[in-house]
Amino acid sequence: MTAYFVVCAQLTDQTLKQDFDRWYQDEHLADARTAFGAVRAFRGWSEIDPAVHYAYYEFNDVASANAIRNSDGLKQLVAEFDRVWGDKVTRSRDVVEIVQTLG
Repeated sequence: MTAYFVVCAQLTDQTLKQDFDRWYQDEHLADARTAFGAVRAFRGWSEIDPAVHYAYYEFNDVASANAIRNSDGLKQLVAEFDRVWGDKVTRSRDVVEIVQTLG
């Protein structure tokens, strides 16, 4: 079944939101999709906490999504993310396998 590699980023300073959004839109999302070999990628901001940003990378199976966790592509993207944002943005990652869909 479909699986997602999910990145949750939390800005430590709300004044960074516009710059972070532009950077993610213009550079990072496409770079990550390519590096991961994801089927598709999409992202959005939390409506509950406006400092929280989610990015989703879709894969055909959970094994492919899990493979990202130790990949060279992720290591390179993390290094670039840290270079640009340092400690201004904290992140967590997860892999979610879709086990049921309706509709």
